Amino acid sequence: MNPNLAKIDRTNEHYTFELAQGVKRTTVTFRNHFGIELTGDLYSPENAATAGNAALAISGPFGAVKEQSSGFYANQMAARGYIALAFDPSFTGESGGEPRYMNSPDINTEDFMAAVDFLSTRENIDPEKIGIIGICGWGGMAINTAAIDTRIKATVASTMYDMSRVTANGYFDSANNSEARHEARKALMAQRIEDFKAVQAGGTYKLGGGVVDPLPEDAPYFVKDYYDYYKTPRGYHERSLNSNGGWNVTASTSLLNTKLLAYAEEIQSAVMVLHGEKAHSRYFGEDAFKRLTGSNKELVIIPGASHTDLYDGGKNNAIPFDKLADFFAKYLK
Repeated sequence: MNPNLAKIDRTNEHYTFELAQGVKRTTVTFRNHFGIELTGDLYSPENAATAGNAALAISGPFGAVKEQSSGFYANQMAARGYIALAFDPSFTGESGGEPRYMNSPDINTEDFMAAVDFLSTRENIDPEKIGIIGICGWGGMAINTAAIDTRIKATVASTMYDMSRVTANGYFDSANNSEARHEARKALMAQRIEDFKAVQAGGTYKLGGGVVDPLPEDAPYFVKDYYDYYKTPRGYHERSLNSNGGWNVTASTSLLNTKLLAYAEEIQSAVMVLHGEKAHSRYFGEDAFKRLTGSNKELVIIPGASHTDLYDGGKNNAIPFDKLADFFAKYLK
């Protein structure tokens, strides 16, 4: 059992949403192929069949925890008849992995595959009826996973980021040149030395900071959107990296050196890319969609929606859960 679980009284656990009527939630643990124990919440319809159910593995956003957006999605999909697993990625939330607050395109892709392992071996789930949903940075991870894991029959990438692209190129590709990347590498390597010294002295790795707080008046609109979600009662969670101290500064090293979506054009299973019309991140989803091939791929743009509106629906319930349910029903059969 994950030792983090033993420290938490889950009877009063903080979730950013209410459990839907007719849905039950159970905490589960499972290991990935790196030996890291992952913790998730399994959402199930109370009237689920004893066998043959379709299931979904869900994670994201990047730097969030399962009590936030991924749990919200799982809860809503369970209300529509799916068994849905919202899980914390390696090194974050209640999942294991040391040092804390690290990320890796390889390990995080494996996290999704381990969730599929778990769902595939449940007695009440049909292993031929498994899909995944990745939110924000985990949208890119989801597409990356779909490119390798042929067990996945359908994938939704919601309000996606390509985390390797934004790390290497900056927002809107504004720093897409070798010199800018060289300077970023130099800074990361210098921080590695400082982190090594700190750990040797009994300290910890330096954190990069979560969503900026207090919020500057001249902050970009999408930073204000992040603040409204992560730093207010709407989405704040005590274990969320974005709500608090953020990732380790050096956590971006692997993202800077590894390209996600390398084989996106070879995905044969169904993929839906879901994005808000007004999302600053929309270009990630549209460019990823251009690389997908086959008649079972779909791009859905939600009118008027921002990036974070697809975290929890925002003020206008912008997430088309019935459309997602229909998409999975079509391909998980």
